[in-house]
Amino acid sequence: MSHRNARLTLHGRRLLIDRVTSGRPVAHVAAELGISRATGHKWVRRYRKHGEAGLLDRCSRPQHSPRRVPEEIEQQILDLRRKRRLGPARIAGILGMHASTVHRVLTRHHMPKLAWLDRPTGQPIRRYERTRPGELLHVDVKKLGRLRDGGGWRAHGRDSLERRRARYGTRVGYEYVHCAIDDHTRIAYAEIHPDETAATCAAFLRRAATALAEMGIDRIERVMTDNALAYRRSHAWREALADIGAEARFTRRYRPQTNGKAERFNRTLAEEWTYAQPFTSSHHRAEALPEFLHRYNHHRGHTSLGGKPPITRVNNLTGHYT
Repeated sequence: MSHRNARLTLHGRRLLIDRVTSGRPVAHVAAELGISRATGHKWVRRYRKHGEAGLLDRCSRPQHSPRRVPEEIEQQILDLRRKRRLGPARIAGILGMHASTVHRVLTRHHMPKLAWLDRPTGQPIRRYERTRPGELLHVDVKKLGRLRDGGGWRAHGRDSLERRRARYGTRVGYEYVHCAIDDHTRIAYAEIHPDETAATCAAFLRRAATALAEMGIDRIERVMTDNALAYRRSHAWREALADIGAEARFTRRYRPQTNGKAERFNRTLAEEWTYAQPFTSSHHRAEALPEFLHRYNHHRGHTSLGGKPPITRVNNLTGHYT
């Protein structure tokens, strides 16, 4: 493809050839088109040698690269990547090469990034997305340390008395943020509870289903969780699933990628709510959660949704957030 400042596009080259083949001098036609005489002769020469195909753009890559990495070295780079899952810097240290050279070899052979691989198997992670709202709901629990009254070390500094109390003093316990996120729309709902028992998880699921219904997701078909006992062996959890008419799904063992949307939401939760500002107490932090959820669902652009907020994917909400 011609660059944006090129004087001759494919149309201009054909115009050049038409005028030259009609009997006019190349120098005169080149002056009319605003190009040099050498450029005009170049395209005329290509046309006479290759015909219409000679007017097409060519790859700028050289036909011969004498300093290219030998094939046996390239194979060693690829073997280290496949067998040991090493990055360019590590491979360069082993083979005594520059990391940028190793990176070019990996790119040339279309090797996926390490972040795209399942480390135990080395296989690319297949991203999936359900086709309709409510088809799959991801549920997870995020464990957070409670805050002392007056705030923790993030509010008072690393060298403060609160920092030493948190490390060596009496602990104030933990809170558990129960999260539910719809696979298709990415709409999320969360609550803070003092535990993660089966009864708490079951009650949260019922309230999450009600909250999602208010936002337009009327029916939840499946609920995916990890293999915690509160989900796998709990009668209360199975009763809650039956009440909302959903089936249970579990992640593969030691594969958090299966529940990746919940894991990613937990990371966003930490960055934009938990540690977004120095809270003075756990109650102060809890008061900021509803505002974060509203912003996340209705206003915050989501990368996987083309920069639109999750609420735009709810099918039965018309006339809003378009």
